[in-house]
Amino acid sequence: MAYNSYRPSQSSTPVVLNLIIINAIVFVAQLVFDKTGLDVTGGTGLGWLTSRIGLWGIGTGLFEPYQLVTHMFAHGGFFHILFNMYALWLFGSSLERLWGPKRFLIFYLVCGLAAGVTEMFLVPVGIAVGASGAIMGLVAAFAYTFPNVQFYILPIPFPIKAKYLAMIYAAFDLFGQFSGFGGNVAHFAHLGGLAMGLILCIIWKKTGRRNF
Repeated sequence: MAYNSYRPSQSSTPVVLNLIIINAIVFVAQLVFDKTGLDVTGGTGLGWLTSRIGLWGIGTGLFEPYQLVTHMFAHGGFFHILFNMYALWLFGSSLERLWGPKRFLIFYLVCGLAAGVTEMFLVPVGIAVGASGAIMGLVAAFAYTFPNVQFYILPIPFPIKAKYLAMIYAAFDLFGQFSGFGGNVAHFAHLGGLAMGLILCIIWKKTGRRNF
């Protein structure tokens, strides 16, 4: 868990707020509808709704194009959505205020799509849910834009700058993916979202943000 040494805002920005609301509604829908019908995977226990809106790997035979969008709004548990929505507010509020709602939303969705494509091809027999890939794009953008803002990561007793925080997250995902540590975390999705976020920021800087 990361705690920041600055205050993003006393009030939520509109796109961030609406994304949080949509994610919450979908999560409640998962809780309700996952218990009311059979999943589409032959009894895997995922539930009726999650098995349809989660992003299936390209090798499962269950992939549908719409899942590239819907998986960004589904989550695997209370703490999964809690931490993701906190990170969305933490990193997203400042970026939306800087870029404006339209640019921010496009950035968020592009990073989420990149995360999904990365995961579905590199983990072809799995399923992914969650906003984490899009949020890792926000982490990259925040670190690129505000590199020296300091955060505290429990249990480390000293502050870490945003640019190093992004590196720590990337290193954790690389280690987790290739070591098997971290259980069912979609590490490739995280890395895909982070890479896309960094690429977009570099392109914007070189070409001017008006061109986006």
